[in-house]
Amino acid sequence: MNRIGILLASGCAGLALLAAAFGGVRSYRPAAAVHAAMTEPKKAAQPAADSSSTQDDNDEAVIRFVKNPEPIPLFMAHDLDGNVISTAAYKGKVVLVNFWATWCPPCREEIPELIKLQDKYKDQLQVLAISEDEAPAEALKAFARQAHINYPIMKVTAEIETDFGGVPALPTLFVINKDGAIVQKHVGFYPVAVYDREIRALAGMSVDAKIETFEDTGQIFLKNAKNATELPGVDLSKLTPAQKQVALKRMNSESCTCGCRLTLAQCRINDTACPTSRQIANKIVQEILSGKPSESPAKSDDDDSSTD
Repeated sequence: MNRIGILLASGCAGLALLAAAFGGVRSYRPAAAVHAAMTEPKKAAQPAADSSSTQDDNDEAVIRFVKNPEPIPLFMAHDLDGNVISTAAYKGKVVLVNFWATWCPPCREEIPELIKLQDKYKDQLQVLAISEDEAPAEALKAFARQAHINYPIMKVTAEIETDFGGVPALPTLFVINKDGAIVQKHVGFYPVAVYDREIRALAGMSVDAKIETFEDTGQIFLKNAKNATELPGVDLSKLTPAQKQVALKRMNSESCTCGCRLTLAQCRINDTACPTSRQIANKIVQEILSGKPSESPAKSDDDDSSTD
């Protein structure tokens, strides 16, 4: 694993957090779609805002949960002490499933927050940490002891990661309600107040925030990008309904060439700042409007998806 390349990818999370380890400067980086960079094993996240809980224009706290949640993938795994951990055992509690790594600066920065939350809401909450580290279990146990981690840690498997729809950046945290359904996903470091409000809302406790819902069109699981009728940074307003259907079909079948290994639609949702998917997607729109399709730089997975 090229750790240097991964740490460089974390950008502004870099030197300050590396020096601070567990502490460091506490900057608010709202959640968002993050560039997948799946040509690298993983990278530290640098998200921008999208469907996650935040503040509205009147500075009122807003909690956002998906209105069509999918159930948490059922799995059984052993924690670092050999105990069997089953997601099915935590129904009735709010669960935070945290994908992280010891080499990830924002992951280390949020550990004290998760420890405090687990202690504060021990009867309503269960944090589950899934480590992306390649280090042996004993090294992770030593890290956990030093950090005073009070929640189970498991090592990631390909099956677990696939079941959660892929984890292209770290940290990634899934929020699960008491019925065992995934209602939110956060990519990157968040202030503890964001998680605190969500936990209280899901646990049926009082919360000083407005609750809104949204349809998962790729914000939680990228596979649901196929249900999106709008894509960030892509102007579909000049297309007729039929043309829009053609455009979205192409964007869901043609691959982005930025190296993310996602479709154009998935990349636009996963990384709103990606210039490659934005350029290709808008080129598709212009081709459809002009009626003169030109050769697309995207790789087509469906030759029938081109326009007439």
